[in-house]
Amino acid sequence: MGMSVNISVASVEDAEAILKLQYLGYQSEAELYGDWAIEPLTQTLESLRAELTERHVLVARLGDEIVGTVRGSVDEDGTAHIGRLVVHPRMQRHGLGGRLLEAVERRLREQHTVGAYQLFTGHRSLGNLRLYARHGYRQTTVREVTGRLSVVTLEKRPTVAAAA
Repeated sequence: MGMSVNISVASVEDAEAILKLQYLGYQSEAELYGDWAIEPLTQTLESLRAELTERHVLVARLGDEIVGTVRGSVDEDGTAHIGRLVVHPRMQRHGLGGRLLEAVERRLREQHTVGAYQLFTGHRSLGNLRLYARHGYRQTTVREVTGRLSVVTLEKRPTVAAAA
């Protein structure tokens, strides 16, 4: 491709492009579970704009195009919740999802006291489960939502940098 992908904080002006990417990226999840009413596919532009002001939202850009995104927030107990990790289908399996995951973890850790990172995915989303395992996440719970969907919650503790 010749261009490098840069990860930065999203702005409200990015909302429409993020929503389009989210819609594109979650088609495979909807197909996997036979459910096209999942929240990432039904989210409104207004609610996404609100999230941009309430959460940490990062985007990955290839030139001017947004090709990846991830969101995170930290609750009062210090648990960092990471979600909506989306990479454009043509950019998948090149390490961008891992880079986004590491970038949001770093941002949350720099701006908050984080005791644990937590995220979730569907039980059939094997690519997601492999990605999260490679980045140190371990399964903590599985909750059946419907006969076709169980939600797997994964967690990891922040690593403490060794003293130089």
